[in-house]
Amino acid sequence: MAFLSGLLSIALLLWGAGHLFHIPLLQQLPDDARIAAAVMFLLIGTFHLVKPKKLTYMIRGMLPFPLALVIGTGILEIVLGAGLLFSGTQYRAGIALVILLVAMFPANIRVAVNQLPPPGGLPAKPWYTWSRLLFQPVYILWILWAIHAI
Repeated sequence: MAFLSGLLSIALLLWGAGHLFHIPLLQQLPDDARIAAAVMFLLIGTFHLVKPKKLTYMIRGMLPFPLALVIGTGILEIVLGAGLLFSGTQYRAGIALVILLVAMFPANIRVAVNQLPPPGGLPAKPWYTWSRLLFQPVYILWILWAIHAI
């Protein structure tokens, strides 16, 4: 839910700034959504790189080389998030982010099923870890809408 809060907050701030300062690009909600997704993936990817050991528990015992995988996904999130910012790469970056979200979904299922704490020090209550699973399709739809794929 923190990721969704960030997406919504950033997109609405951009949209409001676009109207307040008469910036045509920021007056289009899909563009604001795309930029918000880029910012959030840049932030999340940076967290993967700065504190990778805080995320390895999600896949330890499930996949080999958890530290390398966390660092790799962080790099992908940063590169693909940045790719959302450029017209020549935004569509491919968006599709690749959707694939990445689908690929990482089993780790979120594992957190919920094994009653592990969610990443980032968020509430470790079962209702929260299970509810996080419901938001993954929302993020996928958000990206697809923002890159005009739907």
